[in-house]
Amino acid sequence: MNGIVLMLLAAVVLAAAYLLYGRWLAKTWGVDADAITPARRMENGKDFTPASAFTAFSHQFSSICGAGPVTGTIVAMAFGWVPVVLWVLIGGVFFGAVHDFGALYASMKNNGKSLAQLIEKYIGKTGRRLFLLFSWLFCIIVIAAFTSMVCGTFKYTAAAEGGVDFTKSYAAGCAGTISILFTFVAIAFGWARQKLSLDGAKEFVLAVVSIVVMFAVGMQFPLYLDLNQWIAVVMVYLVFAGAMPIQLLKQPRDYLTTIMMVVMIVCAVLGIFVLGAQGNADITAPAFVGFSTKSGMMFPVLFVSVACGALSGFHSLVSSGTSSKQVSNEEDAVKVGYGAMVLESFVGILAIIVAGIMYADMNTAGTGALNNGVASTPFQIFAAGIARGMQAFGVDGTVATVFMTMNVSALALTSLDAVARIARTSFSEFFASTNDALALDEEKSGAMKVLGNPWFATVVTLVPGLALTFGGYLAIWPLFGASNQLLGGMTMITLAVFCKCTGRKGAMLYVPVAFLLVCTFTSLVQSIMGCATALSAGTAASVFNSVLQLVFAVLLIVLGFIVAYNCLKELFGKAAGSIPDEEPEWTELGRKNVAAAAADARAPKASGDVAAE
Repeated sequence: MNGIVLMLLAAVVLAAAYLLYGRWLAKTWGVDADAITPARRMENGKDFTPASAFTAFSHQFSSICGAGPVTGTIVAMAFGWVPVVLWVLIGGVFFGAVHDFGALYASMKNNGKSLAQLIEKYIGKTGRRLFLLFSWLFCIIVIAAFTSMVCGTFKYTAAAEGGVDFTKSYAAGCAGTISILFTFVAIAFGWARQKLSLDGAKEFVLAVVSIVVMFAVGMQFPLYLDLNQWIAVVMVYLVFAGAMPIQLLKQPRDYLTTIMMVVMIVCAVLGIFVLGAQGNADITAPAFVGFSTKSGMMFPVLFVSVACGALSGFHSLVSSGTSSKQVSNEEDAVKVGYGAMVLESFVGILAIIVAGIMYADMNTAGTGALNNGVASTPFQIFAAGIARGMQAFGVDGTVATVFMTMNVSALALTSLDAVARIARTSFSEFFASTNDALALDEEKSGAMKVLGNPWFATVVTLVPGLALTFGGYLAIWPLFGASNQLLGGMTMITLAVFCKCTGRKGAMLYVPVAFLLVCTFTSLVQSIMGCATALSAGTAASVFNSVLQLVFAVLLIVLGFIVAYNCLKELFGKAAGSIPDEEPEWTELGRKNVAAAAADARAPKASGDVAAE
């Protein structure tokens, strides 16, 4: 099949889904343009920070569009490209986008509560703590998988005689330098736009200039580090990205990254058109291989491998954990929640097309990831394919390669800093006594002085993530995929309970819930069996990693089962319309503050105060 035809068909399907199904959901659930959002009502200069529609969209898109839509789709093409395309389109429209928008909307209707806090409100306190533990463990897996991919992209290639092969390592070295610069430039960009009150065209121009300068400096001063050195650099970055106020680093970085990603998507589309005009855009990968491959059976392997391209539970943590605290107008929730997901599905389609076009070249020498090779990672296939398309319409080959190497690493880095932030809030929320979105700000007494400290919680999270990183992303990916989709299933159940309790229609969630639970529990059982088998024939290092993965898999399946059971029990037990949306000014902490103020007003005044009056 021709790649251009597939790209256009997918674009039409996804655009129609956003305009029709996305807007229908917003109307059905009752999006209110006049409602005061949590970002505006509870602004605190840390997590609750009102943002423009594009800035909020940038945060959501750059945070969710990580390694998943590239890595997952290309790995799943072991079954052929047709089943992967079908799942990306069907899953993206009816599963993933509904999931992302629903989590964002439910959080906004409850004063910015995280998904765990929503679970306590609608299901119970035990469910909340178990879910937070599940989320924290899941985030550790994501940190390990994505760190391994990013650092594997940045590391230098060793020369035959030892040392660095500067020719083969140049693009990776440049991308590494640019990534380090990105942190400092993002902080400076955020400060400048706030200090100078920049928005619209001025903000965009400053962002573009900043990106161009970063690339120019990075290409002049490439940084050559090995894998372990890059892991250390990324971990230090995550400490700051996870703990700093969101508007200082994460928000401006997401704005800059989204511009890069949009340019990458445009370059991919143009490249496929130009290659097509030259007769080089035919998909050479097989359309269908079979229901069983070396990777396992199509069910559940394909559905947990694709992950972010169709549905990702991680997205719900972004939607309810950070994005819901930035949306300024409820109408923007459709763009941010549903729109970002369908755009990510389009990135997944582009990855399939690029890998399909590159299939013959990348596999002729037996190095392709599509046939379980090890020399060409999905990131390398994707970067090489789009760089080839960019060269076809006149971009210098070196510039194209550096640009794409930086972009594919940025895909994972932006998810990494988001998940580091979500992981540390999940850790701290576990110990909070109140079920309020501002609990971590308000509760600073006793043990929460330490456990609620963002720096402490971030470091505690990164340590086990670092330990898992050394196993490599290929070893971690099946566990990530299964736990990710299970998280998505639990989110869907919670949304179904939310819809029923608030009198909203939720029938569109029932099929995704049933499918995801069966699929993910099957996959996790297979992961446990695989880890147990690996233990009997591994070296000391592989045994340690297998034990670690086995522990995580068992914990995830037990926690997932308990949370899912409690959610389903409440879904069938709650009365429709029994719990209204949370009143804007009456959060749990808000009630305590009002009660304290009332008590102070009733207390007898001291004689000195009376005399003063």
